[in-house]
Amino acid sequence: MSDVLTDKVVLFDGVCNFCDSSVQFIIKHDKSNSLKFASLQSEFGQNLLKQFNHTTALESVVFFENNQIYTKSTAAFHIANYFGGFWKVLSYLRIFPSFLTDFFYDIVAKNRYKWFGKKDSCMIPTPEIRNRFIEI
Repeated sequence: MSDVLTDKVVLFDGVCNFCDSSVQFIIKHDKSNSLKFASLQSEFGQNLLKQFNHTTALESVVFFENNQIYTKSTAAFHIANYFGGFWKVLSYLRIFPSFLTDFFYDIVAKNRYKWFGKKDSCMIPTPEIRNRFIEI
């Protein structure tokens, strides 16, 4: 696992349709192709969270970068740093206090299954992007 910690890793809810769409969006806009992905439900995801003494709850996207852990809106803003073009502007929303941006994040997180649905199992990446996923 130590090799992967040098990578930038996005942990996401693998059965959430909204989260799946978000991962597809990130892959499309990650111009450096440097972000790796794993589901929060995976053994890798759970072990990584435990290693950083973080809760194993599924209510947040989690981003690991430079041995730091980011969650909720802060994670989303750090991930947006890797986007190209107009979408990189999303990273500048960090100027707002996290209690405010997390408030809106939590509304979507709590309603994501109701609004967007839920799958029976985690996504299976296509061969073109399989190398971006850990523990598929």
